[in-house]
Amino acid sequence: MQLHQWKRRAFISLLGGAVAWPFAAHAQQGRKLPILGFLGTSTPVGWAQWTAAFIQRLHELGWFEGRTLVIEYRWAESRPERFVEIAAEFAQLKVDVIFTAGSGIAAAKQATSSIPIVFALSNDPVGSGLVASLARPGGNVTGLSTQLTDVAGKRLELMRTLIPGLRRLAIMFNAGFPDAVVEAREVQAAADNAGIKLATLELRRAEDIASAFEGLKELADILFVCSDPLAIANRNRINTFALAARLPTMYGFREFAEAGGLICYGPNVPSLFRRAGDFVDRVLRGTKPADIPVEQPTTFDLVINLTTAEALGLTMPDRLLALADEVIE
Repeated sequence: MQLHQWKRRAFISLLGGAVAWPFAAHAQQGRKLPILGFLGTSTPVGWAQWTAAFIQRLHELGWFEGRTLVIEYRWAESRPERFVEIAAEFAQLKVDVIFTAGSGIAAAKQATSSIPIVFALSNDPVGSGLVASLARPGGNVTGLSTQLTDVAGKRLELMRTLIPGLRRLAIMFNAGFPDAVVEAREVQAAADNAGIKLATLELRRAEDIASAFEGLKELADILFVCSDPLAIANRNRINTFALAARLPTMYGFREFAEAGGLICYGPNVPSLFRRAGDFVDRVLRGTKPADIPVEQPTTFDLVINLTTAEALGLTMPDRLLALADEVIE
């Protein structure tokens, strides 16, 4: 955890320097540098590890802020109206490529049909109409999809291994975030097939979190929290409420387990952001997004927080510990 905090502080310092490089100053260089519009759906802290992986890959490929590339950072802070405002701003600035994730993709696509858009995370880019197909995206959008048909089943299997008599499952998701709705639907389908009783908790703003936990312990044996900017920004708060309710939690991103969640299983997000750097590199060098197939993750994390398990009075099965990529103690 100390290493993670050091990395976050180091990244924020780096980001501060990047933000301080003003857009207008680049005209003074005597040559026009390509401009990357960076639409972060959460906050700099919330995306710290992911953005650091993306920037590191750009550096490896020869793209450095202020020298070979201009990066215009904007942060939506989990507010949907900001997605639209930032995307419109990038379209007006005529940036060379827009990089984003989640709900930022639709906002960017709505703002421009000509500026290339690269995304690092999307649950269902085909079903949501962002791309024509994974192999042939068409249009001006490409990136990395996290939708895999067997992930929900694997998560449920892990939850049943943790709680062999699992009969009640609560799903918490942001009803205003399309990718979270898709994720909730997949988990619901897997639970229905297994005959597990469901309780669904819809969030739309941070103020909904406290009320969602009222009486939750009587409704569920475990809580699955869908990933979205709102949940990521409030992960410490969600974990605090869950611990107070003595309710085990299951997540899709390792960042939740690092913040005190019990267990997570899902794609390694920093690796997706790192891979997105390759997509941006190809676009900046002239390849059209329509000719870059959408990829799916190849690296998945199973992270278990033993400190949280002890606080909940749970004994973690040896089978789960043996499967874990990381155990937090």
